[in-house]
Amino acid sequence: MNRMPKTAGIIGGIGPESTIDYYRLILAVYKERVGDGSAPSLIIDSVNMKAFVELVSTNALDRLADQLAGEVERLARGGAGCALIAANTPHLVFDEVRRRSPIPMISIVETTCAAAKALGLRKTGLFGARFTMQARFYPDVFAREGLSIAVPTPEEQVYIHDKYMNELVPGVFRDETRDELLRIAKAMQERERIDGLILGGTELPLILRDSAGAGGIPFLDTTQIHVRALVAWLLS
Repeated sequence: MNRMPKTAGIIGGIGPESTIDYYRLILAVYKERVGDGSAPSLIIDSVNMKAFVELVSTNALDRLADQLAGEVERLARGGAGCALIAANTPHLVFDEVRRRSPIPMISIVETTCAAAKALGLRKTGLFGARFTMQARFYPDVFAREGLSIAVPTPEEQVYIHDKYMNELVPGVFRDETRDELLRIAKAMQERERIDGLILGGTELPLILRDSAGAGGIPFLDTTQIHVRALVAWLLS
């Protein structure tokens, strides 16, 4: 007797370009794993990114948690059996949202940590929006596994955040931006002795995925890592 297929829920729209990337990758990884031409059952809840960025920018984390918890409940009412947030920065409140969630949730941070550990990495750099680079959610999760996180200099963070929010999120990808991001990665490798780099913003793989491993260190594509964890759940 065939078992009923599982349905996964995705909180997307933060931002839209990376949510499209999630959808395409989920279909590709599922096809790679299953190979019979079938497709997974998904519910995508695309939220208003502007409203969520304002909550983060004003440090209204209680309201951010309330909003995300409400979106997870919507997914559960729609039939989703698990959920993920297709972004890194909202993991500022992930533990609280998961505590309130009626369904299991897959953390992008925890799955990335597991991937870093599997690769034998000890100290990874972290790129992302300013909110992610300056937050504790990556360092705290990695520290529990004996791994450490290094972040760019304040000046480098200003550059990365500006390009992230004003180019990558709107879907603008420039060669000169890619080159400078790679230069910063190389500088961190020399300065901080990092042995890997977390692309801790789901738009970053859109500009750096084809450069993965540049400079001799692996790039941890958080979107792909998250997607593979979701597909593993769908097929479990």
